[in-house]
Amino acid sequence: MDRLSNTVRPYAWGSTTAIPELLGTAPTGEPQAEMWMGAHPGAPSRLTRPPGTEQSLTDVIAADPERELGPAAVAAFGPRLPFLLKLLAAGAPLSLQVHPDLGQAQQGYADEESRGVPIDAPHRTYKDANHKPELICALTPFDGLCGFRRPAEAAEAIAALGVDSLKPYVDLLHARPEEAALREVLTAILTADPDEMAHTVSEAAEAADRLGGAHAPYAQIAHHYPGDPGVIAAMLLNYVQLQPGEALFLGAGVPHAYLGGLGVEIMANSDNVLRCGLTPKHVDVPELLRIVRFEATDPGILRPEASPAGEELYETPVDEFRLSRYALSPGGAPIALTAATPQILLCTAGAPRIGELGLAPGESVFVPADEPVEVSGTGTVFRATVVV
Repeated sequence: MDRLSNTVRPYAWGSTTAIPELLGTAPTGEPQAEMWMGAHPGAPSRLTRPPGTEQSLTDVIAADPERELGPAAVAAFGPRLPFLLKLLAAGAPLSLQVHPDLGQAQQGYADEESRGVPIDAPHRTYKDANHKPELICALTPFDGLCGFRRPAEAAEAIAALGVDSLKPYVDLLHARPEEAALREVLTAILTADPDEMAHTVSEAAEAADRLGGAHAPYAQIAHHYPGDPGVIAAMLLNYVQLQPGEALFLGAGVPHAYLGGLGVEIMANSDNVLRCGLTPKHVDVPELLRIVRFEATDPGILRPEASPAGEELYETPVDEFRLSRYALSPGGAPIALTAATPQILLCTAGAPRIGELGLAPGESVFVPADEPVEVSGTGTVFRATVVV
């Protein structure tokens, strides 16, 4: 078992205060968007093993995958940690985005490799051949967009703005079957003349600000991304407000965006993101339209299912990650967490102990497969592992 040293990523949308407040450190004034825990090559966690020698978790796993991950995890996912755990602190909206399924990722990656598109090219869509399902669990009230709402609901929200240039979208949403309506309207938004769309977004933002209420989030989005077509695309999606402890699962093909709040996020270890808007980055419209699932969905807020052993599990339909939490009360008996799979344990509140090691909020440990481990004390501990 090893205490982890983790990198905080300073993306522009990050909160300047949320992660420092959790860690009990002074804000730097710069955005602190994500703290990564895992073996992602972009910013692997570091640990001290043997004593006095700092190594990346990536190198530790590469040196003996079966010992660190367990034979079953290596057989299922190869000699790598298949998930990335994060603290995510959104101070401004993230890009509106969607992720491919495994087959689409493999096909897209192979295609770009065969065409010689450089892996770091701005117009490169697929960074790897893996899918990227993800789960976000709120630590504070957390706002986001998740999945298409029914076309009639989207039409009502857009029509209420009273913007003439949006009327064709309203008419399409009323006149066409669900899948065709959503596809045609999103396509029209993303392929509209940029100058005309910027003017439309400006008018829509002013109207949303005047209306307030359910329209207020779109005025805020437009404040951060003036003139961006993603502001209008966002009105096609379900607006979701999570309370602490509630979660969202984002599967393949589901458009989504995080708008604000602090949460624990876990995902399959991939960088494949297709953006729909709210970003200065490349938007690959043809590929995006191939990947998106054009169907109205309930966002499906998840609440953990408690077991007699004290584990509160967030059920998801993927094997690359499994997220649960333990709410530890004073005087409680130690809870055994030994598993045949690798684990990362993250403290988000209180002063729990992992074996003899005390953790403060924001601190985490890596536990190799079959390593005996118990959690005790008081506070909240999130447990990330895999399903084999």
